Amino acid sequence: MNKKKAVVSLGHEALGYTTSAQWDAVKMTAKALADLVEADYQLTITHSNGPQVSMIHKAMTELRRVYTDYTPAPMCVCSAMSQGYVGYDIQNALRAELLGRGIVKTVSTVLTQVTVDPYDEAFYTPTKVIGRYMSAEDAEAELKKGNYVKEEPGRGFRRAVAAPHPIDIVEIDAIRALAGADQVVIACGGGGIPVIEQNHVLKGASAVIEKDAAAGRLAASLLADELIILTGVPCVYRNFGHPGQEEISALTAAQAKELCEDGQFEAGTMLPKMEAAIAYLTQNPAGRVLITSLGNVKEALKGKSGTIITA
Repeated sequence: MNKKKAVVSLGHEALGYTTSAQWDAVKMTAKALADLVEADYQLTITHSNGPQVSMIHKAMTELRRVYTDYTPAPMCVCSAMSQGYVGYDIQNALRAELLGRGIVKTVSTVLTQVTVDPYDEAFYTPTKVIGRYMSAEDAEAELKKGNYVKEEPGRGFRRAVAAPHPIDIVEIDAIRALAGADQVVIACGGGGIPVIEQNHVLKGASAVIEKDAAAGRLAASLLADELIILTGVPCVYRNFGHPGQEEISALTAAQAKELCEDGQFEAGTMLPKMEAAIAYLTQNPAGRVLITSLGNVKEALKGKSGTIITA
């Protein structure tokens, strides 16, 4: 029997928000991932990096403020750094968990670049805030550099960067080869390092890519049987957080699209997950999407929890 190929998208809850919290969080995350391996899934894993890339950006910016000889790290470099250290923690925690269960399997992290369109509308309206809070004077200096800033009343200003749509995964052949060899692969971390191709040269973009959008693209590119999105809630809800909140156990892609258009899902939380599910199923109608929480993976595999979306 052939193994089921799955792309697993991990949210903030799987990693924590600091380096020390991440060490503890990935141990629990590794248990859920190992449950999937034991259920005969071949896994390709992607993950969020919002707190991590923001922390790195803050650190590199402050380093430049203290030591003027240093050069601030651009967003693409901060993204690469976050991919490296988050992947390092996940792969070591998962390797240890698998060995503890008597499973010998290579876990590898692929530093992954994802191309974006330089004319993507997101570049004209940056929405993703990153880094430290700035004074009005510092914000003015950022504006003079050509960067965008957003004011948070009572707290200060923060840098804002674009969140363009992913186009192609540059290292997809390497990811496909490792997955085909039944290795566990960690790739497209934080949505991938956003790059723009110019005359066959890849240039880092001052942007971040929505990790669920990248997960959907990755699952479609690998022709994965399933896209598994692990988040902070056990399933998708209708009227979430309001009277009449209702669990949704199953949806078609068309029904999911209708709910998105009806404004059922919040832009920064469930909406990108639903959009990723629809995009993946459009390209791979034979696949299916499971949305659930880390702690509910075992129950979801039995059909007792989670939301299933199909074409």
